[in-house]
Amino acid sequence: MAEMSWAAGTQCVAKGDHRKPKPGELAYHKGDILTIIETSTKKGFYKAKHNSSGEEGLINSTNVREREALRVDPSLSLMPWFHGKISGPDAVCKLQPAEDGLFLVRESIRHPGDYVLCVAVSGKVIHYRVIYQDNKLTIDNTQYFYNLIDMIEFYSKNKGSIATTLLKPKQKHGAKSAEVELSKTGWLLDISKLTLGENIGEGEFGAVYEGEYMGQKVAVKTIKCDVTAQAFLQETTVMTKLQHKNLVRLLGVILHKGLHIVTELMTKGNLANFVRTRGRSVINSVQLLHFSLDVCEGMEYLESKKLVHRDLAARNVLVSDDNVAKVSDFGLTKLDSKVSDNVKLPVKWTAPEALKKEKFSTKSDVWSYGVLLWEIFSYGRQPYPKMSLSEVKEKVEGGYRMEAPEDCPPAVYSLMRICWEQEPRRRPTFHKLREKLERETGKLNPDLGSEGREGIRCGSGC
Repeated sequence: MAEMSWAAGTQCVAKGDHRKPKPGELAYHKGDILTIIETSTKKGFYKAKHNSSGEEGLINSTNVREREALRVDPSLSLMPWFHGKISGPDAVCKLQPAEDGLFLVRESIRHPGDYVLCVAVSGKVIHYRVIYQDNKLTIDNTQYFYNLIDMIEFYSKNKGSIATTLLKPKQKHGAKSAEVELSKTGWLLDISKLTLGENIGEGEFGAVYEGEYMGQKVAVKTIKCDVTAQAFLQETTVMTKLQHKNLVRLLGVILHKGLHIVTELMTKGNLANFVRTRGRSVINSVQLLHFSLDVCEGMEYLESKKLVHRDLAARNVLVSDDNVAKVSDFGLTKLDSKVSDNVKLPVKWTAPEALKKEKFSTKSDVWSYGVLLWEIFSYGRQPYPKMSLSEVKEKVEGGYRMEAPEDCPPAVYSLMRICWEQEPRRRPTFHKLREKLERETGKLNPDLGSEGREGIRCGSGC
């Protein structure tokens, strides 16, 4: 068998425990995530960093496996046992032979909006009506659940008021269990190792909490609605492929009473609030340029992967403890596409062709980036001040463009203007934008050496 060869930055999953390391070796437990730093002079060993503890040491390549990216696969399901609108007799056919604990869930045909849990026991199939009321689900008016995932999890461990615990899901033809795939590829995290802290944000789809996972501070996006959770599973599969210093890093996923997406914690919140609350007295133009460059580099990386963000705005850029801006919220991210999703579009940030014909591309992201630059250099003001959404649509289509924010360097404003070219093909690439921004940073800081960008982050006031 050929010897493993991994590049620096490769993430690995420990196949077993290594609790008594020799001097210079790294201790870890089964399932821990380790990042390769470099190859070692010792054959078959790598120098690695423990993702949770931050400790470094040698690991034996035979004790770990590479953490794979998930394939973007529409058949990947959080609810592989959900069969949609099928009849009772169809459900009985699917649950043959009727071994105890074999089950599926279907939509109720007789009671639209409700569900039916079908369970095999003693050679028969019992149908339990699942009533949907007050945004919760119940079978017996005693036990209530937020969603089907929550319900199945409960009855898999407790018999409750049904005839038997749920032992074996009957998967819908073509569906793949997300739990199995996430576990196989090393992205499924253990709920028992997560401690949830305070609520740090409320989104349209769920709450975001600060937390700790195996000693590492994390952010946890919780999505209870099972339909929404299924949609966000696609976001997660995209995130497993992406590793860049200016993209918020996915640590993994927890499946417990819905979906929990666990990412690195960005302690200083979103970029719009960050610049708005600190203002000109704390943050100067050079520091604003650093944030602009950070976002541009993250977007250049997405561009290289042929991925389109579709919701780029300062609210979706987060700031780390060491003042690095990272692009987040890939909820709408997908391969360069012209497909409509009936999504409510953020009008003030969306390119004209995307608003009118739903043509999304890297070039429509470039338009949004121009608006984001305006947000940064206006210190977090709302774009198109005092204009209604319908006015923005009409005026932008007619050629109107925002004026430069106060004290904005002329070269930066000219970048905004080229991002807002009506014709998408006339807009620059993120690669070109990065080159121009780097030149501008150099002009404002001629005395800075190659370390200048990292050396001039915000001072203590940030």
